[in-house]
This record gives sequence, C-alpha cells and structure tokens, in this order.
Amino acid sequence: MTTSLSAAQTLAQPLTLPNGTTIKNRFAKSAMSEALGTTDNRVTKGLVRLYQRWAEGGTGLLITGNVMVDRRALGEPNNVVIEDERDLDLLTDWATAGTKNGAQLWMQINHPGKQSPKGLNIENVSPSAIPFQKELATFFATPRELSHDEILDIISRFGRTAAIAKKAGFSGVQIHGAHGYLVSQFLSSRHNQRTDQWGGTPENRRRFVLAVYQEMRNNVGADFPIGIKLNSADFQKGGFTEEESLDVIRALSAAGIDLIEISGGTYEAPVMSGTKKMAVKDSTRQREAYFLEFAEKARATVTTPLILTGGFRTVAVMGDAISSGAVDMVGIARALAIEPDATLRLLSGKEARHAVKPIMTGIKMIDKVGLMEVTWYSRQLRRMAEGNNPKPNESALTSFVLGIAENGWNTFKTRRLRA
Repeated sequence: MTTSLSAAQTLAQPLTLPNGTTIKNRFAKSAMSEALGTTDNRVTKGLVRLYQRWAEGGTGLLITGNVMVDRRALGEPNNVVIEDERDLDLLTDWATAGTKNGAQLWMQINHPGKQSPKGLNIENVSPSAIPFQKELATFFATPRELSHDEILDIISRFGRTAAIAKKAGFSGVQIHGAHGYLVSQFLSSRHNQRTDQWGGTPENRRRFVLAVYQEMRNNVGADFPIGIKLNSADFQKGGFTEEESLDVIRALSAAGIDLIEISGGTYEAPVMSGTKKMAVKDSTRQREAYFLEFAEKARATVTTPLILTGGFRTVAVMGDAISSGAVDMVGIARALAIEPDATLRLLSGKEARHAVKPIMTGIKMIDKVGLMEVTWYSRQLRRMAEGNNPKPNESALTSFVLGIAENGWNTFKTRRLRA
C-alpha cells in the first residue's frame, strides 16, 4: 500500500536537475533587488551577512537580486555590477555564505535596458526608442535604440559575468528575462519594434535571449546550471503573450537550459507584486499562485524543471503545486524578506508567521505602478544585511518617504561619481 506524502514532506523532497545538480528541497528564494552594493557598484559584506542568514533559514535554492553586467546601465543606485574580477574575494565570501547548510546559490544576471530611474544613468538604452506609458514617464526617460554592435557587446557581458560567478563559487546563474528589463524588452513587440535580425517577428525577438544563453553556456560549460526567470506574459496591450512565452520556453528547453522560473508582469503592469489584479475566476484565485494555469501549459510543453513564483500563501497549496506535477519548485520572495527562516516553518507543516500583503501608501500614482513594493522590501533586506531583524509592520508611507529620500541621495552620489 502506498502512503501519500503530506504537503510538507512533498516540499522537503530533493530535486535533481537534468545536469545532475541536486537541490535539497523544493523551495527557491526568488530574486529580490537588494541594492546593497557600494555607490560605485562593488560587492559589500552586507550581502554576505544577508545570504548567510537565508542559507541558515533552510531554503534549497537562493537566487540573488539583480547583478548588472555594465556600470553604465544600472537599474537602481547601489546595484552590484560584475564586469571583471576586481571583487573576486568578496564574491567568494558571498558564495561561501550563501551555500552554507547545503543551499544552492545562483547569481541572477541582468541588464535594465530602459527600466532605470531618470537621472541615474547618463542614458538608458532599449531595443527601440519607445517611451514608458504616461504614469511612469515621470520616473523613466525615453531610451535610445541599441545598435547591432552594442547588442553583441551586451551578450558578451552576460557571458563574462557568468564565468566570474562560477569562478567565485556560485552554484549557478539565472538570466533575468522577466519584469520589463532588457531581455524582457527584446521579447515584447510593444518595446521591440526593430526590423533587423533582433526584431520584427517572434523568432527574431527571441534571438537575443537565446544568444545570451548560448554565450553564458560557452563561458561556464555544460555542467554548470543556467536558469532563466521568464514572464508568462506582460499583461500589456501589444506586449509579450502567453503563446510567445511558450515558444520561448520550448526554444530554451531545446537549447539545454536547466531551470525555468515563471513569473509575469512589468513595472507598467505589476501583477507579479499583487498590486495589479488579474481578472480571474474564484476557483483560480483559490489556487493562490498567480501563474499556475500558465505553468500547467508549460509543463505540457516541456520536461525542463519549472519554478513558479508569485501568490503562494499556504503549505497545502504549495505542496499541491508540486505533487500535481505542474511545477518542480515553489518560488517565494517577500515572505523571506520579513521572515528569513520561513522555509523551516513551512517544511515543518506550519504557516509563515507573517502574512504577505500588498504595500500601499494611499498615494494612487505610487500604488498603481508597484514601485512601493521594491522600496519597502529593499529596506527590510538592508536591515538584515546590517545584522538586524526586519520590521514586518513598518508603515508603507514612512518607508516610501525615507526610501525616496535615500534613493534620491544615492542617485545624486552615483551621478557625481561619474561626472
């Protein structure tokens, strides 16, 4: 007689990727932007402290926040940028801390494209010179269109950063292909209106991400894990569709990618944060996860292991997502920003101590675009990086005011450093 596993037991099962890499349980800390680098974008000891705390909290796979590939292209002040080996010693310390307790630590590698605050970079670039919608035009400048040679340079930068991550001792790397950053911009016909080999058709629009993957693979070898975070859709008129996403998943799977994390949305349509609601049936809403139906479509398409991130609240639903075969891992992020050892509680069958809920200031323009989520949670990560505990009940408005002031000051320092 076969005894079925409990939800907690299901989540505690190890996962072996096709390349032989084993992750000790089915929990992944999805990437959150830490903004814990120095003003000149170097690695800091705060990142070492933060990731050691998460590693000790029991999560099987830890995925870092944005590590950028070009100092001229920051997504926010205090991003870490890896262009060369100048920070190899601290990167090694970061990797050592994040792989304690049997955890895997993967570096998320990114380029912001046009999704960078006004005034931070000398200029922002994108596949095409398409401005943001009116609500965000105050925050983000219209980008310049990339040249063919610049695109090739960015591809090579992704490969170089991946090679340095491997040398430092990170367990793997992840391409950030979601949430409106550069890879996501190339995939979307709303943002990519090129007519050359990099745009014009879905096949051409996915050429960039496939080239990035291949360049990284060439730099790290066949056995080193490479994953991607990919939108199920952009949820914008004229944007990246579910059908196009499934085609990208098929192409990446055929190319040999090791792990695909499914998310969705952009700063213009932030469904990934819960601040913009999708129109769904009650039965779908009860399943909690924002993109579970899409994950089921992806699972019917490929056998590549899948992570689903966004909306999970209870152990039972997390366990069911795994036992149903729809996905292989559950991605959690905000819960670990306010409760770094939440995974240990979930693995014991208990719910997290603190419920994750949308962060709202009451200022419609701010709340609508989801920028508050980044600011509020970044402050919680900074507290842990400094050796303190997060404040799960901190006022959103207080955090917003302090965060905007700090962000403005850090932007000013960054620009002055480059003057």
